[in-house]
Amino acid sequence: MAREREPRISRNPAPEKWPQLGGEIRGGRHVLPVRVYYEDTDFTGIVYHASFLRFMERGRTEYMRLIGAGHRELFEQAASEAPAFGFVVRSMRIDYRKPAHMDDVLEVVTEPEDVKGASVTVLQRVIREGEVLVEAHVRVAFVAGGRARSIPKPLRLAMQADHERASDTAGPSR
Repeated sequence: MAREREPRISRNPAPEKWPQLGGEIRGGRHVLPVRVYYEDTDFTGIVYHASFLRFMERGRTEYMRLIGAGHRELFEQAASEAPAFGFVVRSMRIDYRKPAHMDDVLEVVTEPEDVKGASVTVLQRVIREGEVLVEAHVRVAFVAGGRARSIPKPLRLAMQADHERASDTAGPSR
């Protein structure tokens, strides 16, 4: 049986036309600004609980892109190297503390909390003006061919480095 190769991780992603769309990494934490639109709210103008899940998914995706693991590039590489490759949410523990409203500008803060061989747990917070509205611990597994696989080494090392940087600095509303 042929051994599956890890997808390559580009440490120098191509410059984007709109780099500000991806947020930025500050002290090992990824910060993504998100504006709340009408479509994100329920009939009262308060953000629907599932919209926070979408905001956090965007945060995880943009974090990966900024550390050199853009999803499109990974999927293209994986098509031949690691069939049926993907990241899957294994579990999520979420605490909804306060509501957000239409037109609020939020920050989705994502930081690696625990980086293991085949999974990573990230701490995500949705913050409005320094106040934590939602906090989640999200465990994401790396799978290929329907089975858990080791996270590609360059990606794992980048996340571990961010975890160490985030641990060394005071976090937002921690």
